[in-house]
Amino acid sequence: MPTRRVKLDRIDRRILDDLQQNGRMTNVDLARRAGISAPPCLRRVRALEEAGFIRGYHADIAPELLGYELTVFALIGLSSQAKADLRMFEDTVNGWAEVRECHMLAGEADFLLKVVAENWDAYKTFVDERLTAAPNVNHVKTMQVLQTTKYAPGVPIDVDAVEE
Repeated sequence: MPTRRVKLDRIDRRILDDLQQNGRMTNVDLARRAGISAPPCLRRVRALEEAGFIRGYHADIAPELLGYELTVFALIGLSSQAKADLRMFEDTVNGWAEVRECHMLAGEADFLLKVVAENWDAYKTFVDERLTAAPNVNHVKTMQVLQTTKYAPGVPIDVDAVEE
């Protein structure tokens, strides 16, 4: 939850862009790239964290090296779209480690899940024993990822944008 509003200037956008590309960058390197000294750079990073622009830091793990050979996107349709039913599904999904992303949708499906599994058998077990067995799930449509040609987490940041 943001604690205060931060008006982003060019330096802030440069910091966000650099951290998005390399979250392990040292404060000294980050400051150098932003064109400021290390102490004000650290203050800016902390202000960006407190304002909610930076939600956290993580390592980008190669799933296949840990045995997760399959990635699928599953479109989920629920029998009821009542607020309590949507919330119950979200709460249920949050307990499933295989589900790496959950997005509520407008349109034909209610949710889009990104799911990782060791193989098709493991995914089928997940679908049979958890997903379709979950309350209110009406249908599941699975789309297997064959190849990822672009992976760019985060958002595009225009470092030179002028704040109004």
